[in-house]
Amino acid sequence: MDVENIAKNANSAFLKTMNLSCEVKNQALYNIIAKLQIQKNEILKANELDLSHAKTMLDNNEINKATFDRLKLNENKIQGLIEGLNDLIKLDDPVNCVLWQKELDEGLILKKISTPIGVIGVIFEARPDCYIQIASLLIKSGNCGILKGGIESINTNKIMAEIVNSALQETKEFPLGAINLIESRDDVKKMLDMDDYINLIIPRGSNKLVSYIKENTKIPVLGHSSGICHIFVDENADFENTLNIIIDAKTQYPSACNAVETVLVHKEYPYFEKLKTSLLNSDIKVVENPENYSIEYGDKILNIKTVENIDEAIEHINKYGSHHTDCILSDDEENINKFMNLVDSSSVFSNCSTRFSDGFRYGFGAEVGISTNKTHARGPVGLEGLTIYKYQLFGSNNLVAPYATGEKKFSHKLII
Repeated sequence: MDVENIAKNANSAFLKTMNLSCEVKNQALYNIIAKLQIQKNEILKANELDLSHAKTMLDNNEINKATFDRLKLNENKIQGLIEGLNDLIKLDDPVNCVLWQKELDEGLILKKISTPIGVIGVIFEARPDCYIQIASLLIKSGNCGILKGGIESINTNKIMAEIVNSALQETKEFPLGAINLIESRDDVKKMLDMDDYINLIIPRGSNKLVSYIKENTKIPVLGHSSGICHIFVDENADFENTLNIIIDAKTQYPSACNAVETVLVHKEYPYFEKLKTSLLNSDIKVVENPENYSIEYGDKILNIKTVENIDEAIEHINKYGSHHTDCILSDDEENINKFMNLVDSSSVFSNCSTRFSDGFRYGFGAEVGISTNKTHARGPVGLEGLTIYKYQLFGSNNLVAPYATGEKKFSHKLII
């Protein structure tokens, strides 16, 4: 089926998914879990085929090692997907919630209600487990989707799409055409022109990918272009905790967008040299004062720089960071609060690893991506980030004229 028909069908399906009960949506997720368990070996075989092709691409410098590392699936990752789906099922329905209710006047009640966004196009690179995570969030939030994974994971994405579509077909009341897979770059170009049918595009990938998407569509785009994350080590930070947090933030998953790329150290920190040596001994390449602080290494490489004080650290982060995730390590409550308030990032931490910046770890069930936008959603985008709102006004034969003349006055009384 061509992209235009896929988009049209998804747009039609949305008129049904937006009002599905939580029970129906959860049943769809249960069906996906069952099929993941039954077809586990088929998934792993498809992934092995992708890994074989990707190894050739790696050898030919067509992809980097970080991309290759993100590609691999195993039984633990599949079990992680299942656990994520079970957690998502336990979450409340994010749709048709009363966000607030206000009495404009007697017999005139205004409600702000959460509602799905519509048809969402999601473009992601490598990481084949993304397909299930994204599809499940779209299902639970009542949205429809058109998903495009990287060519590196095409076989795995195909079987994941088959599992999702088969599960939805077996779910009573769920409309056909709600969740879709497209495969080629040409399909992406066509999708970006479908502003009549698609409400939002979420790109997950490189700066190059995100820039291309933003420059080639009239559809609103939600996402982040890079993960330039920082840790500021204050002068009073405990050494052992500092070392452990930086190692975790850099090495636990170096290719993740929330891995730390630059450590800024207060010039009075007494363990600076010891910190550098310990990081080197942890198999981390330390780069002092690089020419470019805006590189996302995706590897065990770490910039390190001394700063005069917390103000210089904050200035550096706001200048060179990508507004993703930044952290302060400190025992000074005043400095912690200052950092939290003045760093202009979607997630700002104190005394913990930047790797906590994640929809699953935030309790969102999973995430469709990380947003550094300043629109309706920021940070890890889970269920809430996939909803918008509408206003419902319940009247009793009310007219505007008496308010225009001053005969009547609005009370604007907040009820909840």
